[in-house]
Order: sequence, then structure tokens, then C-alpha cells
Amino acid sequence: MSSDLLSIGLSGAKAARSALDITSQNIANASTEGYVRRSVGFAEVGATGYNQNPRDVSLSGVRVDRVVRNVDAFRQAEVRRTGADTARADAEVTGLQNAESALERSNLYPSILGFESSVQKLKEDTTDTALRASVIESARTMTATFQIAAQELDAVASGLRFESTDGVNQVTLIAAELGRTNLRLARAADASSDQTALLDQRDRLLSNLSDYGNIDTTFAADGTVEVRLGGLTTPALVTGGTSGAMTMVTAPNGTISFALDGNPVALSGGALAGRALALDKVTQLHGDLDTLAQDIVTTVNTVQAGGVALDGSAGQNLLSGTSAATLALATSDGTKIATAPAGSPAKSRDTGNLDALRTALTATNPAGRMDGILFDVSATVAGRTVTRDALTTISDSARITLSSQSAVNLDTEAANLLRFQQAFQASSRVMQVASALFDSLLQIR
Repeated sequence: MSSDLLSIGLSGAKAARSALDITSQNIANASTEGYVRRSVGFAEVGATGYNQNPRDVSLSGVRVDRVVRNVDAFRQAEVRRTGADTARADAEVTGLQNAESALERSNLYPSILGFESSVQKLKEDTTDTALRASVIESARTMTATFQIAAQELDAVASGLRFESTDGVNQVTLIAAELGRTNLRLARAADASSDQTALLDQRDRLLSNLSDYGNIDTTFAADGTVEVRLGGLTTPALVTGGTSGAMTMVTAPNGTISFALDGNPVALSGGALAGRALALDKVTQLHGDLDTLAQDIVTTVNTVQAGGVALDGSAGQNLLSGTSAATLALATSDGTKIATAPAGSPAKSRDTGNLDALRTALTATNPAGRMDGILFDVSATVAGRTVTRDALTTISDSARITLSSQSAVNLDTEAANLLRFQQAFQASSRVMQVASALFDSLLQIR
């Protein structure tokens, strides 16, 4: 036989040492984020027999066949998909909560009620300067709260756009790093520790990328990956060592969309998609506020034009502006409130025009509409929160399943240390026995 005890023992010692090295790496990186547990695959070493007879094959020991990463590609893809859905829902809920808080902090609903109440109270005595001043001050408060609400919503929208800009930049940087990792993977030797480390880095970058947008991946035999952002029909974000540049486009109304190398990209997952959805809602809320503010201005000023002020002069505009941000008092003089109908004398106690104002405000229903706006955003937040919590549960389950397969179990690794150490010692003992046998044979005379 061509094999001998020394070579068999040597191969066993080398294989056990490699296994000990891999086990040590697992233990050292047990808490390293993105690290995937390795295991060693062994194969028998065969050699031809006596006089190179191909029909006589003897087993000549063991060798390290491959270093295996204990991870399932399907489970990884599921973690990325569910993670992208959760990131989208979480970003959307955060943006909507900020918008809801902005509207509630402005105290817009109470200020509208205060204005309507002061107009109602003025009917008690339309010539009372204190009551007229109260109407002016409540109108001033209402206009100020409209402005504050508009500014707060603008701040929320600006924050969402800023975070989205940063996210777009991060996608471009991650894509470039993935391209460099692909180049290194293409040059890495099969089953080497360098290759497994690069595969860990590739998977970590893919996981980070899926936090910003939904991705589709295609893996090559050498471990390199092609990535498409937003769906299989979109241009490739990463191909080999080449990566694209993502950009954000801001529409005149403040909403955002995305493009990859100039081509539109529709995202359905990831934080960028969530922020875009939140911005759509904030824009809608801002538009609702602007419409309400304009209707209040039109209602009040139209009725004012049909009456006379306390001094008998024709009624003038009480409010000005065409949006929530520009809503303001046109006059701070309480005597200019037109409570009497046209043609009435100065200091008339006729409440005809005041009644018309109250009727017009009832028809316009600014308080009710503001309540509807608040209910709209709060109901949206509640619904999206339920969705986010459900998606988080699904995502956590997928991560736990993947972790149970790829994470390092210190108890298992400790047992492997003992097993491979004993294998190393056993192989060393085989070589010692072989050496003793040869010495005995050489001493035969």
C-alpha cells in the first residue's frame, strides 16, 4: 500500500488544527454583528496502490475540503425583505407622529373654537368695545396658531427630506462598497478564510442596504452579487465591481421621488419609501390647513363686506392671507367689525350682519373641519402603528430563525474544541506509534 501511518497521522493533525482554528474564530466572533458561524468540511485522501495500480486505491488520511458558512440564502433574503418592510413602516409612523404632534402642539382647534365663541358672545352687546376687542384678540390667536401649525408641518417635512437625502447618500456609498467587495470576492480563493470574511461583509452590506429600500439580489457562483433597487425591472444598482448613483427629486409641493442614474425608481420597502409616504401625508395635511384658512378668510371677509362698522362706515376685510402660513389680521381695530347690516346708522345695535357671520361660520364649520384633520392624522397613525407592529413581529421571527442557524453557540463550540483537540492528540499518537514501529523494524537483524 502506498499510504503509511505517518502521512495518515500528519493529515489528521493538520485537519484537526484547521478545525481548531475555525472553532477559535467562532468563539472570538460570537458577539460580532454580521458574523456567520463557520464549520469545516472534511474529505478522505485517496491514493493509488502498489505499482500505481489504478484498481488498488488506498485511503491515505483526511484533508480539509471546504470552510462552510452555516447560513441559508433563503432565510437571509427573507430577513432582508421583512426588514425592509419594517423599516418602511417605522419611518412612516415616525414621520406621521411628528406631524400629529405638530398639529396638536399648535392648539389650532381650541383657537378656532375661541374665535367662534367670541363672535357668539359679541351678540350680547355689539357696541361693547371690550367684546369687540375680544373678537379681535381671538382672531389674532387663531391666525397665529395657523401660522405656527404651518411652520411646524414645514419643519416636519424638512426633517423628512433631510433624512431622505442622507439615506440616498448612504445607498450610493453602500453600493460602491458592495462593488469593491464583489471585485475582491472574484479574486478570492475558494473555501478560504478570506472568502468567508468577504461573504460576511457582502451579507452585512446587503442587510444595511435593505434598511433603505427593497432590493432584489442575484448571486454568482463565486459569491459576487447583482443588486437591483425597487424591483427586478429597474436598472442594476450593483453589477460586478460597478455601482450606480441614487438621487432624490423634490417636487414643487415638497414630496419626493427617487432615481438611479437618472432612471425613476419606485420603492416599496425601506426607510426611504416610508419617509416618502409620510411626506405625502404631511403635504396633504398642509393642503387641508391651507384650504381651511382660505375658506375662513373668504367667509369672514365676504360677510364683513355686506355690513357696516360701529362708526357706520362700510365693512372692511377683517382677515388677510391665502394659506395657513400667510393668514393674518387685516385690522386690529375692534370697531371695524361689521355687526349691523348695510345702511344701518353708527352705533347700531342691529345684529343682522353678525347673525349672517355666525350662520356663515356654521356653514363653513372651521372647528369641525379642523377636528376632522386631527382625526385623519391620528387615525392614520393608529392604523400604520398596527401595521408596523405586525411587520416587526414578522421581521423579528425571521431574524430569530436565521440567528438560530448562523449564530455562534458557545456551548457547541466548547464541545468542538474538546473534540478537535482530542482528534489532534490522537493523530499525534498515531505518528508516535508509527515512529516506534519503524524504529523497531530498523532494529531487526
